[in-house]
Amino acid sequence: MSKIDEYIAKRSQLSANFAQKYQEENQQLQVAVEVRNLRDRLGMSQREFAQLVKKPQSTIARIESGKMNVSINVLNEIADATNQKLTVKFEPATA
Repeated sequence: MSKIDEYIAKRSQLSANFAQKYQEENQQLQVAVEVRNLRDRLGMSQREFAQLVKKPQSTIARIESGKMNVSINVLNEIADATNQKLTVKFEPATA
């Protein structure tokens, strides 16, 4: 386990609020990475991708930067517009 992982685990044990905020930020980052990877696989600029998914380019930028908490509806719209299947799964939480 890295030093940062140890720190996060320790802070999470000490503060439920920290654990919750960390989890929320981590999820937003995962979504950001997935959307960016999809756009890269399609070989599109943010502007082109935004036009394809019928969203403002600023929305795509906020999603990719992890600054936007993206709804399942928006992710479904992105999946539909790009001929992708959106998958949501539950995994055991790690301590």
